[in-house]
Amino acid sequence: MVHLTWGDAVPPEFFSGSRARIMELQRDNGAIPWYDGGVIDPWNHTEAAMGLTVLGEIDHARRAFRYLAETQLKDGSWWGQLGSAVPFDDDEQRFTGEEHEAGHHIRDTNFAAYIATGAWHHYLVTRDRKWLAGIWPHVKAAISFVLAHQSPHGDIRWSAADPHTPEDDALITGCSSIYKSLECAAHIARELGEPSRDWLTARARLGEALRDKPHRFDRTWEPKDRYSMDWYYPVLAGVVTGEAARKRLDWKWDIFVADGKGCRCVLDQPWVTVAESAELTMALLVAGRRKEAEAMLSWQHQWRADCGAYWMGYQFEDDVAWPAEKPAWTAAAVILATDAVTGMTPAARLFAERTLAEAAE
Repeated sequence: MVHLTWGDAVPPEFFSGSRARIMELQRDNGAIPWYDGGVIDPWNHTEAAMGLTVLGEIDHARRAFRYLAETQLKDGSWWGQLGSAVPFDDDEQRFTGEEHEAGHHIRDTNFAAYIATGAWHHYLVTRDRKWLAGIWPHVKAAISFVLAHQSPHGDIRWSAADPHTPEDDALITGCSSIYKSLECAAHIARELGEPSRDWLTARARLGEALRDKPHRFDRTWEPKDRYSMDWYYPVLAGVVTGEAARKRLDWKWDIFVADGKGCRCVLDQPWVTVAESAELTMALLVAGRRKEAEAMLSWQHQWRADCGAYWMGYQFEDDVAWPAEKPAWTAAAVILATDAVTGMTPAARLFAERTLAEAAE
């Protein structure tokens, strides 16, 4: 197995297993499901496409973006699935693989916004302005859908008000991700000479809500603070920066981080997940904590399967990979974090430092 030492160039073969895993999952229509027989949602699909972009699989990445263009609804959204609400087969301790079990179709605002992040990331690598102009109408429509769900308080409703999603509420993780997507959307608009002021204003209001109006989140359901993503995502997305970001990461570090293993998905389970650990790696970079970021990422390589792809997570009390799945987006998260740490591509800094966040304050 190839090992990685920070400071050295990443060997081309290091991610051969992850590349193969994502590409074998990609369907003929460009869609990239979570895992074998799994569902598709626009967020995780785009994450996988970004991983392909980093690895130079540009044609496959563009097939994934074409899938988004072809399946976008008239209002700018997509039908999607609840990514974190997947059921488990208790007997086999693995995903069941049944698409209908992963939740009702929804029009999730975070899922819709993420095309902007993926598109800007792709452009930073390829510098193909013609391609960027081609995806622009889809980015614009998606952001219009998202901002139509922003409240007067600045928070953004988690989904459109469909029969299966009546809860008028907002999520910290989802809104933080949207904050980053609005940054990327504004970059695209500026690159193409399109107006972006209204988007930046909406982004500033969203940031204020996330920082100063905690009562606007989790109003109708149990708080999501047992999930690590609510802890580090405001840092990863640039909502909380500087010393405040470092204090936030210190705040729950001992709760969510299992030393030598990674980041727990939830605080009350002995289960580290590779994607969350990779995202925390990038949040640490944004907060200026490179040494901890390198350590966090280095721990993840012990959770690689023999094929070179990454298990979704590891239950460290039972000492087993769990669930027994190797999702495309897990591989992509490690690829993106590695790029952020080592600078493999021109897009590396997108998830490693403050960009538009600096100018917005």
